[in-house]
Amino acid sequence: MKATIKCLVLASIFLGSISMHAQKRHLDNYRYPDQDGINVFEDPKDSILTFEHIKVRIGGSFALQFQALEHENSGAAELESIGYNFNLATANLDLDVALAPGVRMHLRTYLSSRHHPEPYVKGGYFQIDNLSFLSDGLMDGFMKYTTIRIGHMENNYGDAHFRRTDNAQAIYNPFVGNLIMDSFTTEVGAEVYHQRNGFIAMIGMANGKLNQSVVEGSNGKTGGASFLAKLGYDKQITDNIRIRLTGSLYNTGYVPSLYLYTADRAGSRYYSILEAPGSSAFRSGRFSPSFRNSITAIMFNPFVKWGGLELFGTIENTSGSTNASSSIVDDVVVITPRKDGKTQQYAAELIYRFGHRENFYLGGRYNVVNSEYDDTDDVTVERFQAAAGWFMTKNILTKVEYVSQNYDGATGRLEDGKFDGLMVEAVISF
Repeated sequence: MKATIKCLVLASIFLGSISMHAQKRHLDNYRYPDQDGINVFEDPKDSILTFEHIKVRIGGSFALQFQALEHENSGAAELESIGYNFNLATANLDLDVALAPGVRMHLRTYLSSRHHPEPYVKGGYFQIDNLSFLSDGLMDGFMKYTTIRIGHMENNYGDAHFRRTDNAQAIYNPFVGNLIMDSFTTEVGAEVYHQRNGFIAMIGMANGKLNQSVVEGSNGKTGGASFLAKLGYDKQITDNIRIRLTGSLYNTGYVPSLYLYTADRAGSRYYSILEAPGSSAFRSGRFSPSFRNSITAIMFNPFVKWGGLELFGTIENTSGSTNASSSIVDDVVVITPRKDGKTQQYAAELIYRFGHRENFYLGGRYNVVNSEYDDTDDVTVERFQAAAGWFMTKNILTKVEYVSQNYDGATGRLEDGKFDGLMVEAVISF
């Protein structure tokens, strides 16, 4: 009974906070988590500041899918028996706080995700767009075009992560699933942006670790760092034509464990697909290169919007290695040699938005990954997605997707593996 009362009190405070701030939810240099945030990449840079006092913007997202997928393989390995049903509902809680003119904090908590039914923090950052909180007029000319972001945060590698589903925040994604090779990681670091006359430049450094600990050996070996860089151009050429092109780099000299494609603890949208019976795996349908200790990843992303028609592309090339290691098995030293490999990913999305406020859309995406390790055979993964969506309001989206994916050259449970079918998703984000 006491727990129920506490929940009711907390819910009342939460809803009351939303009500009190409903008319004052504007934040400077901020990408909104609703339809207004569609096709926004880096946070907009505006030198006009509206800060009056500390403001807390409470927001969140909720997403629920109905899955009607079927899968099969060569029969070399048994697969989980699946049927049609609803997936676990996911939810996010966002806190965005204006602390001073041009200074903001962001914190995202996953209230429920495929991997963890219990709440846990995804990450957060401290963003600085103006230095007047230190001294009036300090470096105004420089900060007019510059943004500094520091935290344990989602690293800005490529543009695809701006359109991906982040647990329950699925309103930016016109499809239900993310890319096959889903580049997403959260590391402790800092990024510096310069945006001027359509040109975008970013340079950043992170510590290369998903989980943090001062205990020696808790992250494999000590050391490791990630270097990030981005250069691009984004311009509204005419009232109807916008063009954007960026190139990005993510590089590690050495890290104990590489997380660029395995850091998403929220999990894939395709539940139990091509998994072994009783498996607790949560990244079904995704592919991660087997690099463990070093990687050089380069991504190019063209984006063109002409009226309601938009094209977004991903061209990604990675190369990396897993260092040699040794272990003792039955008193025998087993040496595992260094393993090198390379992987390419290509994706093309064509979306047509129409209706009042472009609140309807139709779209298709083709995505292919090809990976090769030393002298082993290539592994190729292909996916096709077709989707339709309806923004009932700018905060409510319903979408339906047909997806088909197949594997060539894979072994085990993925040998001649394929899945296809329908996904329906409902999203609320505010």
